[in-house]
Amino acid sequence: MIPVSLLVFVMAGWCAVYLADTLLRSSALHRINYESWLASRGLMLSPFHVRWQTTMFNRLFAYCARINARALYLWFSSGLVFGVAAMLGSVVLLVKTLQQTYAQMTTDNPRIGGQQTLQVVVPGVNLPTSQLAYFFIALLLSGVIHELGHAVAALRESVRVNGFGMFVFVVYPGAFVDLFTTHLNLISPAQQLRIFCAGVWHNFVLCVAALALLFLLPVLLFPVYATGVGAMVTEVVPGSAAEGPRGLSVGDLVTRLEDCPVRGVEDWAACLFQLSRGPQTGYCVPAAGLQPSWAHGRPFKRLDGTMDCCSNNSLTDLCFSYIKPQGRNSREREFACMPVRKMVTGTATCRSDNDCGVNSASVCVTPSLENQTRFIRVAHPPSPHMLFVGFPPHLQYAVSLTNFVPRFGFLHLDLPVFMETFLKYVVSLSGALAVVNSVPCFALDGQWMLNALLEATLVTVVTDRQKRELIGFFLLLAGSALLAANVALGLWMVTAR
Repeated sequence: MIPVSLLVFVMAGWCAVYLADTLLRSSALHRINYESWLASRGLMLSPFHVRWQTTMFNRLFAYCARINARALYLWFSSGLVFGVAAMLGSVVLLVKTLQQTYAQMTTDNPRIGGQQTLQVVVPGVNLPTSQLAYFFIALLLSGVIHELGHAVAALRESVRVNGFGMFVFVVYPGAFVDLFTTHLNLISPAQQLRIFCAGVWHNFVLCVAALALLFLLPVLLFPVYATGVGAMVTEVVPGSAAEGPRGLSVGDLVTRLEDCPVRGVEDWAACLFQLSRGPQTGYCVPAAGLQPSWAHGRPFKRLDGTMDCCSNNSLTDLCFSYIKPQGRNSREREFACMPVRKMVTGTATCRSDNDCGVNSASVCVTPSLENQTRFIRVAHPPSPHMLFVGFPPHLQYAVSLTNFVPRFGFLHLDLPVFMETFLKYVVSLSGALAVVNSVPCFALDGQWMLNALLEATLVTVVTDRQKRELIGFFLLLAGSALLAANVALGLWMVTAR
């Protein structure tokens, strides 16, 4: 469900804006000055919508359109080819997304939801409020680059640009360009296509550029940030299993989970997955140091069938199981309740007694835990190991990590995280804008792209213009219905479930 506090805040803000606008427009004293002030600044207000338009960027657009005529022709012609391909691809993608959404609605398997290619984003629901700034800035940047493509392509095709503007609809920011319609109607369909496809083409290029920067970020930051030496802790969730005097702290460098080396965030996740799916790790300890379970009471079975032998509710002791040294041939297991940190500090890991040496005085002891619970040693030198007992995914969500380790003490830990997160949002949102605007749907770029494409390709096959427009209408109707179904079901999946 949408958080009530966020909904109240948005509604209160818009009500205040609309009330102030209504009072100033109805005031005989301030109405003329207020409307003149809005007009001079290119502002327009309506319920849940604020729009600003200016001509101050027209010279910049004109300069870009004159850079290199041949290069720009090839550039926007490439955009034309991409736009036509994207129009077909977007329909296929929306059909696939609709199938995935329906499959998710009819099953309780949580993995299917993560397989969706496109998802509706609702701030405060499936978008953390802590990342709203990334989302809105990346969305605005994607919109500006989109409209820059339209403006430069239009001027190159001798279509006048009346102005450029930005808007906010409810909470979503965007941008637009106002083109002179008369000029637009006078040029050929191929020229129109180059203009209409320029927006999604620039979104695609921005997506690729952000993706390249994301992959090159370790190289670009190499002089000041090291990578491949571990995963550095940037945040510890308060009250989580990772917090505490002997837990993890911001700035700690995690280098190993048991015997699984951690060189970065990906290794951290892979090691936790491996430890959660595999059997519990054992430890080689001297047999002479083991105390039999009767010192703390007889072993007893838990509800899931596993054994426990610590009945004193101690936070420092743990039940270990092992095979009796004198009865290894019978495979009879014994249990011992021992101080856990003393038992595992500096010890080698094992799966059986053979891993501790055939003639060794050590035995392989394994923590006797519930089925999905694991005991994990987290190495973060120079501090002692953090000892974790619980469900491994809980440890994964208890801390935030980064691959980037500062080479100098004055560098901020979060700077690479900010850059990495922002680039990921630019990739996602710019790519999504390219897909959605390519859909042959009313009021989107896809509408004009489809109309221009039909005029360019069907004029010799369907000579009657009204019939071509009728074909275009039904195709747009189908595309609009497909997009509306995806948005409606996506919103229901995000907010209602």
